[in-house]
Amino acid sequence: MGPSFALQGKIAALTAAFLWAMSTVMFGRLGKHLSPLVLNAVKGLIAIALITATLLVQGKLEFTLPLPVVGWLLLSGAIGIGLGDTAYFAALNHLGARRVLLLESLAPPMAALLAWGFLSERLSSLAWIGISLTVLGVAWVIAERVPGRGGIVQPGRGIVLGLLAALGQATGAVISRGVLANSDIDPLLSGLLRIGAGLAVLGVLLVRQGQGRQPWVPLRSLQILGLVSVAAFFGTYLAIWLQQIAFKFAPAGIAQALTATSPLFVLPIAIALGDRVSGRAVLGVCAALGGVWVLIAYGAG
Repeated sequence: MGPSFALQGKIAALTAAFLWAMSTVMFGRLGKHLSPLVLNAVKGLIAIALITATLLVQGKLEFTLPLPVVGWLLLSGAIGIGLGDTAYFAALNHLGARRVLLLESLAPPMAALLAWGFLSERLSSLAWIGISLTVLGVAWVIAERVPGRGGIVQPGRGIVLGLLAALGQATGAVISRGVLANSDIDPLLSGLLRIGAGLAVLGVLLVRQGQGRQPWVPLRSLQILGLVSVAAFFGTYLAIWLQQIAFKFAPAGIAQALTATSPLFVLPIAIALGDRVSGRAVLGVCAALGGVWVLIAYGAG
């Protein structure tokens, strides 16, 4: 891949992070009304409908892909979306958004190490410095105590779920990177396969719960259904598309680090909503932005 493609992948990752920041605020509110499994399933169904329609319009809905490519992408979706995202939403209910995002900051180094072990993808020293600055800056912002905002319920379970979410997303990222970097598959089509596999896992988990229609009742509210639809459009349909572009053109560790900058984009939203932003948060943002600059300017790939 040439430098222009690598830059395209990095910009796609940052744009996905921005979209995830907006949708995280919506998903946090929706978590008060919908269970993690139902929320994950509904956003996936909406995203699949949108992606399928887009591929049909583009004439790229192919059914002749090599079986190994399909198999690996399905595995990536089952792990990263079906299990990882469900663990993420469950962790949100136990720890709150800031603490869960802090645990999610472990995903980039996890992805880089997995890519090194399984894809022989080695990053330069500058790339590792960039990842470290980005992750530490994000962690510094998220770890700050916010007066009057608790939200910790069963912290031990929340931490375990948050770590599983980070590991699931890192594993899914590395598998996607391995497929996309070595095939001509369209990033949007790969996103469709990943989300489809994730939904299959969710279907099994929902059936095992055996709660019938009760968890779906809140969706009768047009307000809740509308909010889910908007969050799914930005946070799943567009963000997954951009994420797959990032995985195709940028090394897994770099792509994961850039997509993990969502909390930085949450700060302007917090300011707009009237929250005060501390000097610590500003310093964290500066460190993370320095890491982003290093990754874009000097990062391998």
